[in-house]
Amino acid sequence: MKKLFALLLSLCTFAAVNAQTQQPLATLKSSGYAPVNGLKLYYEIHGEGEPIVLLHGSFMTINLNWSQLIPELAKTRKVIALEMQGHGHTGDIDRKPTYPALADDVAGLLKHLKIDSADVLGYSLGGTVAFQLAIAHPKMVKKLVALSTVYKMNGWRPEAVEAFKTFTPDMFDGSPLKAVYESVAPKPGDWKKFVTKYMQLDQVDFNLGENNIKGIKAPVLLIMGDNDGVDMTHKTDMYRLLGGDIFADMAGGVPKSRLAIFPATGHVTLMMETEKIMNVTTPFLNNTPPAEIKF
Repeated sequence: MKKLFALLLSLCTFAAVNAQTQQPLATLKSSGYAPVNGLKLYYEIHGEGEPIVLLHGSFMTINLNWSQLIPELAKTRKVIALEMQGHGHTGDIDRKPTYPALADDVAGLLKHLKIDSADVLGYSLGGTVAFQLAIAHPKMVKKLVALSTVYKMNGWRPEAVEAFKTFTPDMFDGSPLKAVYESVAPKPGDWKKFVTKYMQLDQVDFNLGENNIKGIKAPVLLIMGDNDGVDMTHKTDMYRLLGGDIFADMAGGVPKSRLAIFPATGHVTLMMETEKIMNVTTPFLNNTPPAEIKF
């Protein structure tokens, strides 16, 4: 139980820092609602350039998850940030959230915006949705950046899986996550109903499929913490499936996909490492040599 509350405290601390940035970011160009699969899907567009789509983690909003990263990405990119079913400004509907459904929503938004393909960056829940998007809609994904995520339930460490089973909506009472939700949601009173849905999703055993991950055509950058709740074997398995773990000197060069593991970093603290994330993401997206990372 102490470990569970430590996780919640870390998540709420991260949210509290970013909750101070709920005013529109200076990079905001436009925002709106897209009619997608029965949803009024909220999205924002920041900056200009080649498009990159941001997919947030569970219970997050655009600003809670991305307020530090968007200004950096928007210097050279058109950043398309959205709020998935039930999150933030996007109202819930009578539908259980599933990875295929959430990925189809992202595809629907891109079609609505008349964007044929884009780079995609997803964190935690958003990373799994990004994998599913690349599987179900391969032509839409140019490159994929997955932060602290899994493609199957037992990719999480056993203690993480057990913690998911003990989460209750009441644990977030008085938290910045709830406060921000109630300040922007179409139906602020739906907080517990919304949280319950996603807690139930976190308890569903799933596997997007080893062959499906192996078959992803887009280059993938995995960004992980060394202690982020994702099993270390799962991290290396994902990288192998994506074509990594080779002897580059003998193979004639590095594979199209990359793996970055940040030291002394957890699931939540990973998202506080904006500079490090940019230092590995920018060269990956731009096909340039990796930048120096200072730890």
